[in-house]
Amino acid sequence: MLILISDAFDKSLPEKLSRFGEVTEDKERLSEADVVLIRSKTKADKAYLDSAKNLKLIIRGGVGMDNIDIPYAKEKQIVATNTPHSSAIAVAELAFSLMLSVPNHIVFYDTTTKAGEWQKKTKRTELYGKTLALMGMGNIAKEVAKRARAFGMNVVSYDKYVKESDLAEMKESAADAVRYADYISIHLPLTDETKEMFSKNLFDKMEKAPVIINTGRGKCVSDEDMAAALKEGKVSWYCADVYSAEPLDMASPLLSCENITLTPHVGANSNENLLRIGEEVIQTIDKYVSLGVLK
Repeated sequence: MLILISDAFDKSLPEKLSRFGEVTEDKERLSEADVVLIRSKTKADKAYLDSAKNLKLIIRGGVGMDNIDIPYAKEKQIVATNTPHSSAIAVAELAFSLMLSVPNHIVFYDTTTKAGEWQKKTKRTELYGKTLALMGMGNIAKEVAKRARAFGMNVVSYDKYVKESDLAEMKESAADAVRYADYISIHLPLTDETKEMFSKNLFDKMEKAPVIINTGRGKCVSDEDMAAALKEGKVSWYCADVYSAEPLDMASPLLSCENITLTPHVGANSNENLLRIGEEVIQTIDKYVSLGVLK
């Protein structure tokens, strides 16, 4: 068995995988690989899958699988899967860090203090007592909800497939969830239904000019409509770790806005999480060896 590691994983992973067979990071050997490990950088489209003539299993280290043409993989009898449990804590901590940074003016205080200014007149606000709307109620959102409740926030959520939760008050629609939210955290997969869900129509339903945090998928937000909402005061701040195009297009309308905090898709990039992803990858390969998919 040949395992190709196509993107960045923990450096200890190749040695751990060696018990299954040969492990390589040479992308020129794609056509030989039985198993390919990717993260967000590699785009496993039709051309890529056609080039992987021996491929039986492709594993996305992380949650979102929109960089894999899943229907075509299925047509070619290639198993496509992910590591859905590994990244929850890492991404939740980044989402919560971004949420904390805005009312505490962390970037502003740091920049002005280093410049010799003493900006004590700019007052902080608290998360305590504020309402957080979680868009999606999967593993990552659940971890965000736990942290929000510990801070004394009111937590509501909308998820088409989740009707009840011990961690949040579930709402019937996206509009109901965001209507009175002070903060909104996006944890949606990219589907035809969620693509540009955050556009003018939904922004117009928001009563409180919320802070919006997106560590889900960039294309769930219309960049043009978000920029307009920020400039019109319908959204008070936008924090993003994901974008409609990555790396971020320097012509993006988001960059014309002042009230934004941007990070370079690092939600899953904690040392601890890379180790967890590796362990889940090993468990997945073990599973498909036992099923006879891999030999």
